[in-house]
Amino acid sequence: MGRTELEKIVGAAAVDERPVRDMWPLGIMEERAGIPAPKVLVVRPAGREQVAEVLRWAASNHVAVTPMGGGSGVCGALGPAAGEIVLDLGGLDRVLEIDETNLTCSCEAGVNGYALEQQLNSRGLTLGHYPSSLPLTSVGGLIATRSSGQESSRYGSIEDMVISLAVVLPDGSFAAPRPGPRSAVGPALHQLFMGAEGGLGVVIGALLRIHRQPEATVGRGFAFADVRSGLECMRSVMQAGIRPLVLRLYDSEDAAFNGFELSAGECALVVATTGTAGVAAAEAEVVKAFAKGAKPLGEEPWQRWQRHRFDLSAERLKTFLEPAGAYLDTIELAAPWTVLPELHTRVKAAIAVGGLALCHFSHAYEQGCCAYFTFGGSGDTEAEARAAYGRAWEGAMSAALELGATISHHHGVGQARARWVADELGGWMRVWRAVKSGIDPEGIMNPRSVGGRS
Repeated sequence: MGRTELEKIVGAAAVDERPVRDMWPLGIMEERAGIPAPKVLVVRPAGREQVAEVLRWAASNHVAVTPMGGGSGVCGALGPAAGEIVLDLGGLDRVLEIDETNLTCSCEAGVNGYALEQQLNSRGLTLGHYPSSLPLTSVGGLIATRSSGQESSRYGSIEDMVISLAVVLPDGSFAAPRPGPRSAVGPALHQLFMGAEGGLGVVIGALLRIHRQPEATVGRGFAFADVRSGLECMRSVMQAGIRPLVLRLYDSEDAAFNGFELSAGECALVVATTGTAGVAAAEAEVVKAFAKGAKPLGEEPWQRWQRHRFDLSAERLKTFLEPAGAYLDTIELAAPWTVLPELHTRVKAAIAVGGLALCHFSHAYEQGCCAYFTFGGSGDTEAEARAAYGRAWEGAMSAALELGATISHHHGVGQARARWVADELGGWMRVWRAVKSGIDPEGIMNPRSVGGRS
């Protein structure tokens, strides 16, 4: 349907038909059970005008469009149904400018996140955005999911790095990047598109804040008697005004899973401070003072973490799902410091239905941090596996909502969390639906994005 018209817009070589699906574990499990993703038309535009023409065609023909970046999402936001089309932004892959004086980078949405970081590193610069899936990401995908990376406690998350966006709206009109490092000319409207999962329009470019690479980094590990004391150390560090490059606390099960040789019940904290040599060393000593009572583990935990920082990428999780009846997933919540111990206890109990239940704490703020859970198991049949998987999600989401935690810190919503979005947003759901219907009145943009169709 519509292939001829789309080929006229982008060229025959830029249109193909194939199944498209991100790395949502339930989608992978369904495919394993013989429920394949449907084939859809995939259109690869070469520039802004082609994106606009495709959207105008889609609106006039009432065809849903899902923008696609690297395809490394894990929540099912990229999961088009038959009759829909996918807009592959991989052709928009130019780094347009790296401004070493003003520390900004202008690039297109299809730029690979790891390639961009390498290009910046070659100039002594960094974006500071390191999700574990970085080699599989695109800049547009990071924006669409409101991503956060392993160094967020220092550099912030993607919304802190984006100065402005270039967006093609559903009617084909264009919103260009606005000027300045900050503006008080109305709300920061580009933020509406960060975390919208392609539900409002197509991000085709971004102006990003970048940083000079630090001169020195000091990394260490500490063993704490329990989660509560480790979290108290993290809180003290963040509220003292230190912005560590990395600050990650592994509960006892996750510590053992990651190879830390600790006593029973102990948790492992990996922390790195950075900056000029003097600042990195001085902050490391302050962290050490806050870790009083913990057992020093030296530099090895930091070195181990650096070696394995990308091991639990979405691609590797996919390999764990190959055996029949297996399930494995991650759930990243966030809560205030006072809520985190109870959240940890309740979610661990909920996700332990299959035996594997791990948690680490990271992405720290003065007000709280992210609790990142991993769970897995197997069923005798595919139906049993999906049922156990569903129970784990149900329990985790219920616990988060009851305790006042957010149901997603940085993976987004997609299909995985769709049922619980209104529970978290409350009255803001009305605002979101008004924005969605106002910008996308034909409802053509990704129906599996946050909030679904208007």
